[in-house]
Amino acid sequence: MNNVVSLEIPHRRTGDKAFDVLTALTAEDMAAVNQLIIQRMESNVPLIPQLAGHIIAAGGKRLRPVLTLAASRLCGYEGQRHRKLAACVEFIHTATLLHDDVVDASDLRRGGPSANVLFGNEASVLVGDFLFSRAFQLMVEDGSIDVLRILSNASAVIAEGEVLQLTTTNDSTTSEQAYLEVVRAKTAELFAAACRIGAVVAGRPASEEEALRTFGLNLGIAFQIVDDVLDYSAEQKRLGKTVGDDFREGKVTLPVILAIHRGSEGERAFWHRTLDESVQRDGDFDHAQDILHRHNTLRDAIDRARHYGAIARDALGLFPASPVRQALLDIIDFTVDREF
Repeated sequence: MNNVVSLEIPHRRTGDKAFDVLTALTAEDMAAVNQLIIQRMESNVPLIPQLAGHIIAAGGKRLRPVLTLAASRLCGYEGQRHRKLAACVEFIHTATLLHDDVVDASDLRRGGPSANVLFGNEASVLVGDFLFSRAFQLMVEDGSIDVLRILSNASAVIAEGEVLQLTTTNDSTTSEQAYLEVVRAKTAELFAAACRIGAVVAGRPASEEEALRTFGLNLGIAFQIVDDVLDYSAEQKRLGKTVGDDFREGKVTLPVILAIHRGSEGERAFWHRTLDESVQRDGDFDHAQDILHRHNTLRDAIDRARHYGAIARDALGLFPASPVRQALLDIIDFTVDREF
C-alpha cells in the first residue's frame, strides 16, 4: 500500500535564518533523503506507513539528518552514502519519539495530536520497533562496520538513557551530574553519531571524526537543556507540545535542580510534593514558574547551554572556513536562541 506523505519543511520565520541556510546547503541531498524515507516506510501492513507518516510529516525540522548531510559535505564527501545514513538517523530519532510519547503519555507532538493518542499505545510502540528495524537495514546496506558500530552503539545508549531517566523521574534529589548523564545518553548521543558518520563516509582521519563527535555531542546537550527550559517558559503554540509536561510528569530537569539547590525549605517541600509524590493542584505549575524566575534558573540554564555551545564551536575549528562550516557554527546559536 502506498501512502503519500509530504515531507516538505514548512515556511520558517526570519528567526530561523541559520537553519534555513543549513537546509539550503543540503537541499538536494535532503530531497533524496525524504524520498528514501517515504520508500522505506512502505509496508503491506497499512497501519505502519499511516502511523509512521503521521509523525514524520508532522513538521519537525529534521535537524539530525541535516547534520549528517552537512558533516559529510564539510569533510568533502561527494558520494551518496550519506543520504541513506541520514534517513537511518531520522528513523532512529522518530522511533524514539514514538516510544517517548507512550512512556510520557503525551497528547501533543509538534502542535498536533501525538501518534499514541490517534492510534493507541500498542501501535505506536510496534511501529517504533519497525522504524528501528528499517534503520538497521539501512546500516547493513551501507556495508561499513564502522558506521554500523557507531549507530548501533548510539541506539543502545539512547535506550539506556531513556531507562536512566525513569530512575530520575519523581526524584527531587537528582543531581546536575545525573541529569547531564540522561541528556548525554537520550539526546546528545544521536547528535554525536549523526555528525561523526559524516567523517567516516568521507574517509577522514580520526581527529576529524572526533571533532565532529564532540561538536554533535555538545550541540545535543545544549539542545536538550534549551528544550527543558522551554517547557517552563515557551508558549504552547510555539513549543509544539503541552507546556509544563515535564512538571506534570515529575521530570527533574536543570532549571528545577538549580531552583531546589537555591530555594528555601518551603520551596523544597513544594518540589517534593509536586514531583516526588505527584500531588499537584491548580496553580502549582504557575507557582513552579514563579520559583524558577525568582532564582533566575531559566536564565542560568540557558547560560549552561551556551557553555556547551561554545565547546561545539571550538570543535569545528579543525575544519577550514567554508559556507557549510559557517552554517554549522550558526546552528549553534539557533539551537540556544530558538523560540521552540
